[in-house]
Amino acid sequence: MRKAQKERIKRLAETLRQAHLEIKSALESQKTNVAMELFGQCQEAAVQMGNFIEALEGEGFATISLLEEYCEMLFRFYERIGEKQGTHADKIYKTLNKMQVRISNSIKNDIRIHREVVFLPYKASMWDALESVWLAAREDPDCDAYVIPIPYYDRNPDGSFGKMHYEGELYPDYVPVVPYDTYNFAERRPDMVFIHNPYDDCNYVTSVHPYFYSGNLKKFTELLVYIPYFILHEVNPDNEAAIEDVKHFCTTPGVVNADKVIVQSENMRKIYINVMAEYAKGVYAKDYWRRKILGLGSPKADKIVVTKKEDLELPEEWMRHIRKPDGTWKTIILYNTSVAALLKHEERMLEKMTGVFRFFRERTNEMALLWRPHPLIMETIESMRPGLRETYEKLRESYIKENFGIYDDSSDMDRALILSDAYYGDKSSLVQLYKRLGKPIMIQNVEIKHRFREGEAS
Repeated sequence: MRKAQKERIKRLAETLRQAHLEIKSALESQKTNVAMELFGQCQEAAVQMGNFIEALEGEGFATISLLEEYCEMLFRFYERIGEKQGTHADKIYKTLNKMQVRISNSIKNDIRIHREVVFLPYKASMWDALESVWLAAREDPDCDAYVIPIPYYDRNPDGSFGKMHYEGELYPDYVPVVPYDTYNFAERRPDMVFIHNPYDDCNYVTSVHPYFYSGNLKKFTELLVYIPYFILHEVNPDNEAAIEDVKHFCTTPGVVNADKVIVQSENMRKIYINVMAEYAKGVYAKDYWRRKILGLGSPKADKIVVTKKEDLELPEEWMRHIRKPDGTWKTIILYNTSVAALLKHEERMLEKMTGVFRFFRERTNEMALLWRPHPLIMETIESMRPGLRETYEKLRESYIKENFGIYDDSSDMDRALILSDAYYGDKSSLVQLYKRLGKPIMIQNVEIKHRFREGEAS
């Protein structure tokens, strides 16, 4: 039974106590008609409670037996009063109240609360930010967990909504997906809602459907939980200069509106608390943020730690790039290109990528390049750097057509991390995840190009 449903039954049971007082008063005042009417109302309330509990908990539930016993007791008192037999108001009151206490105790102790928990991912590639929490909820016998992928829009350069996307069909087979337009939040009122997109209307590249902004979701649940879809570079809470680089992640609408915020570490928790205490000065005290923000770690790290390379299902097309003629594997290099680097370096970034591809094209005998661009890179170009679109598309199409490496735009980011032997590319949240794997990491420098012609990657 849901918490709100149990609370409703508890309130209804409590009204019986008040009705018993009124019955006592009516009998003491010789108002037997009033008392008999109250007996009828108590019986109706008990039947209503019994039917409600039976529908949710099943026939023969302990509380139902007590309610049936209570109804029989009411009927006996009703008959005795109607036949004008001698009755003692105080004795009837104590007997009914004793039964009411038994019913209330059964409601409290026998009815287990069954939570309804909803997970609202939008990009399938970011599902790993919620998956381990969902897995725990799924295994809890007192919890019903629903995964409801939500639609999102590209942003046009003027900020208006462009094309709508829905990625419900891209989730793993073991994740049962509920269509977003079949779940009525106003009626269901889930006990907990988990989100990983904190931006609401503040993202220049994409926007989830406005119905799923954190400010609106807060109306339908008692506990809105935000878990970031990214892992940031760990920063010392005393390093003010470094904190400036992550401050904008702390002040998003999702952080403000959520009831709980779960971040990657205790150090990051301290940073969020300090930033938000300053940001919301005069509105919330620092203790409010201490209670709200928890440094429990990121589910993204949980996913890569438990997934093994031998468990991966690899497309045959990938294996043609990975496997040598003798059956052994080449060294697999994960090449990650980020949105931030493209926005910062623009054409120079595209020139750098061209050089990287040239370098690895000449070394396919020993190395397999696995290029995984940020999943929102095309949307970012469309919205913020439309002048780069043609050059970027030509570069991407050339890479795919030449087919000397793997192009991975799938929703499964973890597969690329676990499969690869080393990381090369931009600074991003992938670097923080890669560190957990203990594999080599090299950050590319856009300013260095000539070494590729000399056969040295930088």
